[in-house]
Amino acid sequence: MNSDNAILDARPRHEPEGLAPAPRLRAAARRTGPQLLFFIVLAAAWETMARILHSPLVPDAADVASELLRITASGFAFSEIGVTFLRMSLGFLLALAIALPIGILAAVSRFAERFFEPGIILGLTVPGLVWALLCVIWFGVSLASPVVAVALGVLPALVISVQHGIRSLDPDLVDMVRVFRMPRGMVVRRVWLPLLYSFIISGCRVGFSIAWKVIVLVEIFGMSDGVGYQLNAQFSTQNVEGVLAWTIAFWAAMLLVEHGMFQLLEAHANRWRKKNR
Repeated sequence: MNSDNAILDARPRHEPEGLAPAPRLRAAARRTGPQLLFFIVLAAAWETMARILHSPLVPDAADVASELLRITASGFAFSEIGVTFLRMSLGFLLALAIALPIGILAAVSRFAERFFEPGIILGLTVPGLVWALLCVIWFGVSLASPVVAVALGVLPALVISVQHGIRSLDPDLVDMVRVFRMPRGMVVRRVWLPLLYSFIISGCRVGFSIAWKVIVLVEIFGMSDGVGYQLNAQFSTQNVEGVLAWTIAFWAAMLLVEHGMFQLLEAHANRWRKKNR
């Protein structure tokens, strides 16, 4: 009897069905609840302001939602946002290709750090409007204008991220590389690039917010399509609903990129920290 009871007690006891999803639902509510609350409070505050002012310059939430539904249901918003994202991505990749060697050199060489420091400070202080105007003057209505403008606007932030990533390298690992006399190319592939992964992702999150501001200015001044062009077109007709609808549409797209790409990449880049805890 005792052995039978022991065998029965050793059998896995399954929890009643329906209870397992509850913790997952609570976790999802904790993650998304505050964000949903923010959108509700924002919409309520805007609706209250619109009702108090009674001005055509401050449309109510229903009018904005109707305009947003119109541009999204037709697919027009998706095509224009896609054009803008393509330009942003190309400019971002160009900036990343330049930032990697500059950041590595500035981190390992005091001379290179001092050489590039004025340019980094200049890039951090120059407004995106300046890059947008200069690139439109230089390249005209072409793909080069938004790509180069975005690259110039994002480059300083990426260089700083790469530089900080290299300087966070463990000194013991540096000594090991010197002792074993590893080839420089192998050091870059096996040591520096894996270390830079998380720093680059953080820099990309900041850089994407900068790129959005620059790309809109370029599209306003020198493009015939894209979100910036549509914002300028709605502004020229004093269509406040249109301006807000296009802003919200691109805002939603940026939220999808943040939660659907950057946060997942950041979690993947920092997975080793969770394992070490």
